[in-house]
Amino acid sequence: MVAPPGAGARAAGPGGAPARHRTPRWLLAVVLAGAAVLMGAAVTATTSAPAGGNGPAVVVRTPDGEVVASVPLTGDRFAVGYRNSVYTTLAEERYRVLPDGRFELVELAADQVAVLEEYYAVPGAPRPAPPGDRRAHVAEPDPARPAVFDVLNIAATDLGERTLYAPGADPVPIWRLVTEEDPTVLLEITR
Repeated sequence: MVAPPGAGARAAGPGGAPARHRTPRWLLAVVLAGAAVLMGAAVTATTSAPAGGNGPAVVVRTPDGEVVASVPLTGDRFAVGYRNSVYTTLAEERYRVLPDGRFELVELAADQVAVLEEYYAVPGAPRPAPPGDRRAHVAEPDPARPAVFDVLNIAATDLGERTLYAPGADPVPIWRLVTEEDPTVLLEITR
């Protein structure tokens, strides 16, 4: 069947296929580049707000030093949430910033008691979390094994869904910010 002239198909040259309307490649490149710049600016604005005054900030870096997030602290507490790979449920490690800039694990929280009792082997019984807490149960870490850090090395994988929580700030999904093959990030406190 042959389409009569003017029937909607563009005529090609002799022996050619019908011509198709194409967006010029340079226009597509400009649009994509603009979108990338805007997305980068949005991520930077939400994940690397400068620390106000002399206050501390939680900084997340790649092993080669690239800052992927910087969140000012309004107090001395923050948490790193994740999906536990053994129990496939959400848990958190909660930290307190010490006067010397190091940070200490002060509380564990989880949606499932088994994460606290079996995975972390907390010495005391977990208790229900207070109203409004992100997790269902909380417990103190083992005081016989204090966990104090200058730098915390974590894997920000899609499976673990590592997320940084700081009072007064939006949660920072670290696992979405790591674009390298190596999901390792270093978490530290800066002043």
